[in-house]
Amino acid sequence: MTNRSNLDIVRATYEGKSEDNGRNLLAALAPDAEWTEAAGFPYAGTYVGPQAIVEKVFQRLGGEWDGYRAAVDHYYVDGDNVVAQGFYHGTYRATGKSFTASFAHVYTLKDGKIVKFEQIVDSAKVWEAMRP
Repeated sequence: MTNRSNLDIVRATYEGKSEDNGRNLLAALAPDAEWTEAAGFPYAGTYVGPQAIVEKVFQRLGGEWDGYRAAVDHYYVDGDNVVAQGFYHGTYRATGKSFTASFAHVYTLKDGKIVKFEQIVDSAKVWEAMRP
C-alpha cells in the first residue's frame, strides 16, 4: 500500500474521469464516514457510510443533472483537513437550465480515509436552475 498524502487522496476524487473519481471516492471513504450536504441545498442532510452517500447524493445527482461536475480551483491543507474550493456546473434535466455555483468542500481524514465531509455552497444558484 502506498502512503498517499491527504491532498493526493482528495485530489483523486476530482481530477480524473467521472467514473475514476467515483471509484477513488468510494475507496477513500471510511465505513462510517459522515457526509453533510449544506442546509438549503436540494440534497441537504448528513449521510453516514458509503452506501447512504452514494444513494442519497451521487445517484440523485446523476439521475437529475447532465454534466454535473465540481471543478476545483484551489486546495488548502492543514494536517488532517483538506479544503477544495471551486465551482459546480451542470444542467438540470427537468428544466434544461444550467448553473454555476461556488462551493467549498471541507474534508477530515484519518489514517488515509475520509471520515467527514462538509459542503458549503451557493445553493440559490442551484435552485434557480431547478425552477421552471
